[in-house]
Amino acid sequence: MTAGSGGVRGSVLDPASLQAEVLAELSWVLIVGATLVFLVTMGLAAWALRQRGKPAVASAWWIGGAGIAFPVAVLSALLIYSTWRTRGLELPPDGDPLVVGVTGHLWWWEVRYRDPASGREIALANELHLPAGRPVQLGLAAADVIHSVWMPSLGGKMDLVPGRLNRLVITAREPGRYRGQCAEYCGEQHARMALWVVVHTPADYERWLQGQLRPAGLSSDPLLQRGRQAFREQGCVACHTVRGHGEGGRRGPDLTHVGSRLTLGAGVLEMGPGAMAAWITGVQALKPGAHMASFRHLDAPTLQALSAYLAELR
Repeated sequence: MTAGSGGVRGSVLDPASLQAEVLAELSWVLIVGATLVFLVTMGLAAWALRQRGKPAVASAWWIGGAGIAFPVAVLSALLIYSTWRTRGLELPPDGDPLVVGVTGHLWWWEVRYRDPASGREIALANELHLPAGRPVQLGLAAADVIHSVWMPSLGGKMDLVPGRLNRLVITAREPGRYRGQCAEYCGEQHARMALWVVVHTPADYERWLQGQLRPAGLSSDPLLQRGRQAFREQGCVACHTVRGHGEGGRRGPDLTHVGSRLTLGAGVLEMGPGAMAAWITGVQALKPGAHMASFRHLDAPTLQALSAYLAELR
């Protein structure tokens, strides 16, 4: 299943978590209720048009009943119902929730996990991996401007505000792939700031986590060794880290396991043959304004080696 396939879910009317089911139910109540009110209103309007020339109904009753009492009753009922139905969704989950840090950047997502056994922290970009059936508390922050994360099939929208830590709780019910998106305009590439969510079975999640904890492997392949050298010589280490290959910068995404990700550039390119080279040389064409230059000056052998090296970081 690829990131762009029909198997990816991303609709508020297709709930796949405890929280999203509550919000979907509330949405349907509002949709059905609004439809009924609209139909009644149109029916009354049609009836009123047919009364031309007949004695008028006392306007005070219509103003007081239909214009004041009815809206107050309906809105009060909706307020009570929605408050009762969504009560507790914002509270920290009981038990042993998984805590994941999500930071919004211009224009990508930094996702951080902590290994409960060793306390080591791992970072990845633009992908959120969760175990099915376990409550997850997302700690949301912003590194620059206000962002907002929204995963329609999994939960409500929550803002990420600089200098403030917000919280969003998700309990995913079904393994699968889900699309999220920045839902607060944050600049030129706001629309190209997708967050892919992968929900695993508990056993698969543990295997994925242990794989992410491992540093990048060292290969004796001459092509990959040339690519690793190019990674340093071209200045990639000024912004990016590859754990196990020497510490690098932290301005950009951690690339330790970049080859295993679904997409590049927060959803701009699906990972596949040629994707890495296309991204390296065409960043500013694919995502104008991104904080990375297009490395169009690379000669073909260097580009081939660098692309192969990054693609093998799994």
